[in-house]
Amino acid sequence: MSRFAGQKAVVTGGTHGMGLAIVKALLAEGAEVVLTGRNEKTLEEARTELAGAAAHVVRSDAASTADIAALADLVHRELGHVDHLFVNHGIAEFAELGEVTETSWDRHFAVNTKGAFFTVQALAPLIEEGGSVVFTTVANDVVFPGLSAYSASKEATRAFAHVLAAELLPRRIRVNSVAPGFIETPSMGVPGLSEEERREFVRQGEETTPLRRTGTMAEVAAAALFLAGDATFTTNVEFAVDGGFAQGLVAAH
Repeated sequence: MSRFAGQKAVVTGGTHGMGLAIVKALLAEGAEVVLTGRNEKTLEEARTELAGAAAHVVRSDAASTADIAALADLVHRELGHVDHLFVNHGIAEFAELGEVTETSWDRHFAVNTKGAFFTVQALAPLIEEGGSVVFTTVANDVVFPGLSAYSASKEATRAFAHVLAAELLPRRIRVNSVAPGFIETPSMGVPGLSEEERREFVRQGEETTPLRRTGTMAEVAAAALFLAGDATFTTNVEFAVDGGFAQGLVAAH
């Protein structure tokens, strides 16, 4: 029997990249999934690709508490309850110290931090006892110039994930995070890259990752599903999927 047969899941930021990989893995394992996005192009592409599957593609802006409240209402109406919540959405914009604007800083925290927290707050009443929450954070122990707002917003998410793990203990809801390193996605996590910039990003990832390659979206999805469905005696853990990138290993030659 499939691991997630008959179970209900919500994946925010699920219309492309790692989020869509998580959605596809859940569907393949028998789950019914509500997935969200805010880009009309990726929303329509997801609707087309997932047509006929047990998937509900929903436009929802994680920076809007009104949208989050509407999402909770839709999930209650369509699914009734939630077994697994994957808080995967996020944005990343490169800008070094002198280039960071207040608008960009606030946008990172509105989406990556506030949006993540209030998504859990709105959907927690629907999560079944013994269910799970899985955040997508980042392998943040290695510092990159130009990602101060992104890194800070994801570190804040990791911090309150610890608190939520404690607060949801009475309901036996496990709260964990998956922390990707260099993962080969269409945008490499930074929308707007040219094809040349994307190739350079992949090259840097291969050179600096101890396993000497970038990870795949399927590998991140496998880790996320493991934390949700298999790691039933695990909570308050951040699980690195980064080829040893953030663990201080020296790359093999």
